[in-house]
Order: sequence, then C-alpha cells, then structure tokens
Amino acid sequence: MNVWLLDGYRIGVLRPGDKAPTWTSGVGQARQPFGPDSLATDSTVICGGEAGRAYVGYRANEMKRAPGIEQRSYIPGPGEAGYTPERYAEYQKGDLDAVRLQPDGKVALEEHLWRTVKSSNDGKQIGIHNTNDFHYEEDRSVLNCARVTRGRDRGDLYITTNHGVTRIQGLTYNSHRHPGWYLYENGSEWGSLQCPYMYGLGIAPNGDVLVANEQMLGVLVPSNKLEDWDREFTWEGPTPWSFKSFNEVLNGQATDDYWRAFEQVRAGRYYLGSAEYGVWAMTPKSRSAGNWSKLAGLPTNRILSLKATDDGALYIGTNGAGLWRLEPDGTTLAPVRDVAGQRVLQLVYEPTVTPSMLLVLTDQGLTTLRGP
Repeated sequence: MNVWLLDGYRIGVLRPGDKAPTWTSGVGQARQPFGPDSLATDSTVICGGEAGRAYVGYRANEMKRAPGIEQRSYIPGPGEAGYTPERYAEYQKGDLDAVRLQPDGKVALEEHLWRTVKSSNDGKQIGIHNTNDFHYEEDRSVLNCARVTRGRDRGDLYITTNHGVTRIQGLTYNSHRHPGWYLYENGSEWGSLQCPYMYGLGIAPNGDVLVANEQMLGVLVPSNKLEDWDREFTWEGPTPWSFKSFNEVLNGQATDDYWRAFEQVRAGRYYLGSAEYGVWAMTPKSRSAGNWSKLAGLPTNRILSLKATDDGALYIGTNGAGLWRLEPDGTTLAPVRDVAGQRVLQLVYEPTVTPSMLLVLTDQGLTTLRGP
C-alpha cells in the first residue's frame, strides 16, 4: 500500500520498498501560492482512495455577502440576475482534488471534484457545493477525511467541511448531512439553522458514520446508494440518524464543545475528543440523549485525534502530552512511549494488512505502529 503525505503545497508518496517519499509541488488547487486571493488559503488533509489515487482537501475563506444578494452563500450562475465572473470564480476555491500516482512516483491532478448524483450542477465543473442546488456555497473548506476500509461500503470516502459531511464514491459526491439545530432569537418565528464547522469524523465497526461539529454529534446509518446520502428525514428514510444530540453534561447546546474526533470501540462505547474539554465516553440512552462521563487520568484536556483499533483499545492523540492508549477495559490508561512528539495531529488505522497498521502523525514526524 502507498502512504500519502501532505506538507502545505507538496504531496508526497511513499511506495512499498521506497526508502524516502517522492514529493510533487504545485498540483491542483496548490498550483498557485496559498492566500486569500488564490485558489486556496491552505491544504488540510489527504486520504488514500483506490489504487494509485488520493484526495487532497483545501481551505478557503468564507465568502462575503454580495450587494443585492440576501443570503451570503448564494451564488448566481452565468446569465442569472446578480452574476459576476469574480464571485463565480470565488466560490470555486478550496474543496477537494483527486490526484493520481504516476509511474515515476510523482503526482498529477486527476480532477477537481465536481460530479454529483443530482442534476442541479450537471456539467458545471465548479467544485463541491450543495447537491440539491449548486447556487449555495457551503463546503469550500475540507477539515477531515476518512476512508471506509472494509465491509459493504469499502472504498467510500467521507469528508467533513465548514458545513457538514459529504460522501464520495470515486469521482462522484453527494453533499451533505449535518446534525444541525435551529436557534430562535427575540421571539422570532423563523429559526436560524446552526451548522458549525465539522472536524469530528469516524467510521464505526458496523459501518455507521460518526460526525461531530463544534456543538452537536450524530450517528448516521448509510444506505448502499450514494444518491440517498443527502435525504434528510431525521430518524427515518434511507439514511437515518440513529443518534443525534449534544453533551448536556458539558455545555448548553449553543456553546461550542470543540469536538475534534469521534470513535466507537469494539465494546460499543462511543468516545469524543475535544480541543478544550478532554475525552468523553458516551452510551446512548435514547436516540436524542446519552449517558456522558469524562475520561480521567489524562495530563491534558487538549485532544486532537482518536482512533479505535481491532483489539478493543482507543488511541488518544493529545495537543501537548503525546500519544496515549486506553485499554479495552475502559479504565487502564498509559502513554505510548514509542512515538516521538507531543502534538499528535492525526491517527490513521489500516486493519486490512497483517499485522494491522496505525500511522501516528506528530509534530516530530510520522511513526508506524504494527499490531495486533
């Protein structure tokens, strides 16, 4: 298997047998220097796909409200009222590139993703936008990615963005789902949908999709059809929420919990990691409420990553105290001494190789742990 690396505007590939990665610069949205007036302000994540393919995510600034346009995220297309070439180009920034490995080990752009399962933006090569209506720019910053490694949906990719979670099969996407809620202010009859940035993303052992934005979390049950992904019927329909709520023990619904990771261990417990409030264990008591308890024993509350492994353990990546392992009993906790670095930026688990492989990315480099 190839290991894909991302370093700003550079993409690296470590092929089986290589002693060092081969780097390629200036591909896709990184072909211009990063900045507010460029195609992206930064690169964010890289995720492997089918053999020889990877997906690279980018960040872009939120769009400003245009004169005469009531909604900030609405973008008129060519020939429509309010259309300007500058604004139309602006909302094609950020998003997601698919790249391909070349025979010499270098990387080339395959496609800036734009194909959807709906007809709204059919033929419009303008990036990832609202599947039902391409006029709405809601997914320009990719914040996390996860590939399904086994089961019925093996190979599917999920990305989280500034608005929700999008499902991708090959070069086709369906956007998006979010555990949002409505805020009613000053006795207003109409509420404002709250969909904060979404960093938390995990794949449960049974294939459920685990998502958490800054305030809420949810467990989605995906169907076998990509076109079903954005059909929102809450507890019913082809892709229902089996759980959707917030941590009422920690904060009120309108207060950010800063969730950065969401995993489920073999025993069935869910764990969420917060950038500010530590690791929390959760077991649902209904589809909209959970039993919450904070994990004790960590030297810091600043969490950046979590990963459940097949032996029932949970690996915890902290911001400042290195990597920790929680044993399957849910109480025994110890630091992982073999990994250098105090900031654990990302954990990637690959269970289909023998022995299984956990990639640990820290401020000191990349470490591979093998087993069980």
